[in-house]
Amino acid sequence: MNNLIPNLDNIRNQLMTTEKRKKQKILVVDDEPDNLDLLYRTFRRDFQVLKADSGSSALQVLAEEGEVAVIISDQRMPEMKGTEFLSKTLPQFPDTVRIILTGFTDIEDLVDAINAGQVYRYITKPWDPEELKGVVQRAAETYDLLKQRTEELHRANSHIALLTSSVQVTKTVSSKEESLSPIAEIYGETFSTDGCILQLVENGSLTSACGTFSQDGILDNWLDKDPLIEEAIATSNMKVCVNVTKDEKLKELAHYSDTDTVGHLIVPIVHANQVTAVLSLQWKQTCTLREDELKLIHISAQLLALILNCAHD
Repeated sequence: MNNLIPNLDNIRNQLMTTEKRKKQKILVVDDEPDNLDLLYRTFRRDFQVLKADSGSSALQVLAEEGEVAVIISDQRMPEMKGTEFLSKTLPQFPDTVRIILTGFTDIEDLVDAINAGQVYRYITKPWDPEELKGVVQRAAETYDLLKQRTEELHRANSHIALLTSSVQVTKTVSSKEESLSPIAEIYGETFSTDGCILQLVENGSLTSACGTFSQDGILDNWLDKDPLIEEAIATSNMKVCVNVTKDEKLKELAHYSDTDTVGHLIVPIVHANQVTAVLSLQWKQTCTLREDELKLIHISAQLLALILNCAHD
């Protein structure tokens, strides 16, 4: 698969240098301060730990912080039981893994919660720290797997939508030039860009025919000034700068600083061994595309070459 994109290794290495794995967030909930502090100290090295001393305050933390990988909650708390609190988190955060701590024999409540999918495991108090750490680590891995599968399904749907939408565009326009902006919008939205330009190329040079998309409706087309565009056309290979502010050759170029462009990916559209267009994907933050997204862009660019070539002139 690495040969699918001639310079994939180089692009992948650039993207990997920007990736720093963040600690997963977990939320610990207990009305006893000593237990809450113990839980925090147990997990702070491996996770970003959020704390709450009641179910209601925990719900407020989630409202402010968003989804967490794991929730560890005491069962017996004054305002609401742990199982009641966890049930309230299920609709908004279905992938979060939930663990109950209990020093009581609330077996019926726990069985009901487990059967309803609200609780992953329950741990009796007093707990063994090493055992609890192992359970939480496995819970975090389960969360990662659930998120990965959800994202894979989302990406598959996005991939299908990208390809089918591009084909549909050509059926509704009367010329190749008219298809450029709608296609730029499709790519821009699919890959969450701040700006996207699809511009035709003839005899190794950019033409005036282009289509643009931007999140704020304003986009300055400076592709004719950009050395990455020249390289992409000359080599027929993708070119990327994941962070312009750290690139010695690009950070001094006015068109990047003037437009606050930080990440830039250029995809040559090649037909019959000739670059017939370039696709410019621009972000105002570091480029964080995954390898599967790069491959999708490359594959769809091949289809795009056929689409543009077959479009009405």
